[in-house]
Amino acid sequence: MTSCNDSKSSNQRLISQSSGKINNLSVVIDNDLWEGEVGETIRSILAAPVHGLPQDEPLFILSQIPPVVFTGFAQQSRIVLKIEKSDSAKVKVAKNLFAKPQRVVVVTGNTEEDISKQLIENADQIVMALKNEEIKEQQRRIQLSVHNNNTIKENLGISIKFPSAYRIATEDGKFYWIRKDITTGTTNLLLYELPYGSIKDNDSVVGQIIKMRDSIGKTHIPGPLDGSFMITEDAYTPFLAKTTIDDKLAIETRGIWDVKNAFMSGPFVNYVIDDKANNRLLVVEGFAFAPSVSKRDYMFELEAIIKSIDFQ
Repeated sequence: MTSCNDSKSSNQRLISQSSGKINNLSVVIDNDLWEGEVGETIRSILAAPVHGLPQDEPLFILSQIPPVVFTGFAQQSRIVLKIEKSDSAKVKVAKNLFAKPQRVVVVTGNTEEDISKQLIENADQIVMALKNEEIKEQQRRIQLSVHNNNTIKENLGISIKFPSAYRIATEDGKFYWIRKDITTGTTNLLLYELPYGSIKDNDSVVGQIIKMRDSIGKTHIPGPLDGSFMITEDAYTPFLAKTTIDDKLAIETRGIWDVKNAFMSGPFVNYVIDDKANNRLLVVEGFAFAPSVSKRDYMFELEAIIKSIDFQ
């Protein structure tokens, strides 16, 4: 009976395990707000097309839930956007309110205009909070069956967690091509080093990265026909952003790859990581070949794998 009164135990709250498909977002909002200006703003931000895909696919699949029915199983969604009328206009990001793990973004305002303004002004913060939760979930699933039989740590000085379904297709010194067969094609990872300073962060950085990719493609990524190899699609302007990988600065490039002299193409995401401590640039790229099907989830898995990198 004494243990039942233990203060530590009594303060612990038992909550359910969260659930849901990757990148499926529950939007808790009244019907009239969902059908009006606030709903339009939500869709423009959170169902916006993912950068670097050959066809439009949304960042998140949105499921609207009226507050009155947001109970029980509905509260177990892993990522939630909750819209509330309130005298104060603000955005709050909370963890594990109704389930675990869970990320809940609560946006409040007195009027539709107030709420829409909060959504727009905090769009990047909202997207990042929800996406990071899904990256962690994807990495958790990968960890259930991770590939361990490789020499990447010894040769490149990093650990990277990818599923055991992948295979090392090419290992050439410090260059790795890692592949997984999917229903309609393959998903792929490339890992290699460049001399430090060989890509300069200036106005021509996109051109430098394209030139680098095309050189690697010609040397290491052959196409199905003699003389064919992977290049960067020049009709699609790549998307460029700054980010970090394991607390190291990185240049992120998203675009479309093509095969010279063959009819093959698909999306890629490329990271040039500034590893000054080891006097090098580490390049990590994911690309998918999946004709006639959606590619967002394949690219999201590759991004989650890349963001698992840990420098030793």
